[in-house]
Amino acid sequence: MRIYIIDDDITVVKMLENIIEDNDLGTVCGNALDGNAGLAEITVLEPDIVLVDLLMPGIDGISVVKEFNNKKNRPAFIMISQVSSPNMVSKAYTEGVDFFINKPINVIEVISVIKNVKEKINYKRIVDNIQNLIHKENTPDIMKQPSENKIKRIQLILNKLGMSGEKGEKEILEICNYLIVNDKNMSDLNVKDLCNKLSPNSKNMEQRIRRAVTKGLTNIAHLGIEDYMNDIFIMYANSLFSFEDVKAQMDYIRGKGKFGGKINIKKFIDGLLINS
Repeated sequence: MRIYIIDDDITVVKMLENIIEDNDLGTVCGNALDGNAGLAEITVLEPDIVLVDLLMPGIDGISVVKEFNNKKNRPAFIMISQVSSPNMVSKAYTEGVDFFINKPINVIEVISVIKNVKEKINYKRIVDNIQNLIHKENTPDIMKQPSENKIKRIQLILNKLGMSGEKGEKEILEICNYLIVNDKNMSDLNVKDLCNKLSPNSKNMEQRIRRAVTKGLTNIAHLGIEDYMNDIFIMYANSLFSFEDVKAQMDYIRGKGKFGGKINIKKFIDGLLINS
């Protein structure tokens, strides 16, 4: 993987370069100390992953990400930030950030995040290859295009919920793709049966999905605590989860409840299909 770094602190840049190279995470193809220089070089170098600082003089990290949202060869973006505001994090995910790395830089976190993003990129390439094979078999355009677009929209929703890079994300997308291609919804099947169809280790697959959806519930509860009128909270709190469970999770986070909310994988996946 080719990795590019943008940060106005040269110490951070060098630290990230060393972590990437020492742990064989990829090849650092370039770096910049400001957003403007980074924009120009990314366009030419076409890296797979860009690590970009959130707060920089001139063009900030979110503005850099937005510049590439409609481009064909868009890299994956990892935001480097000291900011922990749920609204700022939510805005970054909405604009297309794939993951966050917190400052001060933690070696283990950097390794884990980059590995997760690499896994996501590889999965996307596998999906693209499958779709290319389908194209070669002359699948009618009317059948293939909606499926491709829906999966991309589902990926965006998972991004907004802060679930990108979670181990269960790939499995959720596999189930959604299966349901779309076969024109089914979760009322037709149960989670265990689907996992049996799609994985030789169905129990592990279901556990990964459950953990990922739980992470989504926790993230949306945090958004609700910060701002009840947050657009993501309003849109998804009751369509992907039960609002009662979101409220229970919010109370649990605040220390007002003994138990958090429960997840319903069938409701979550059906909600993804409806919202996409």
